[in-house]
Amino acid sequence: MNPEIQDIFELIERKEHIEQAARAMKAIAHPLRLKILCVLGEDQVSVQEIVEAVGTSQSNISQHLAILRDKGILSARKDANRVFYRVSDRRTLRLILLMREVFCGIPAPT
Repeated sequence: MNPEIQDIFELIERKEHIEQAARAMKAIAHPLRLKILCVLGEDQVSVQEIVEAVGTSQSNISQHLAILRDKGILSARKDANRVFYRVSDRRTLRLILLMREVFCGIPAPT
C-alpha cells in the first residue's frame, strides 16, 4: 500500500482527532461565525472590533463567540473591561486562513 494512504488510514483510526475535526467544522459552518473567523485570521481582536467589522449586535456576536470558544476554536483574554479573541489551535488556524483566502478574498500570509 502507498505510504501516504497508510498514513491517512492511521490518522482516520485516531477517533479523537476525527471527532475534534467534526466538532470544529460543525461550529465553523455558520455564516456569521465564518465572518468572525475571517475578521480574526491570525490576529487577536476585541469583541467591539468584531462587532464593528461584522455589523450585528454585541449580544449576537457574544453568543457566537461563546460557541466557538466552547468548541475549542477560539480562546479569550481579558484586559480590563475588554475581551480579546484569537484562534487557539494552529491546525484550525491553518484551515481558517485557507477558508479566509478562498471565501473572504484575503490572501494567506507568506
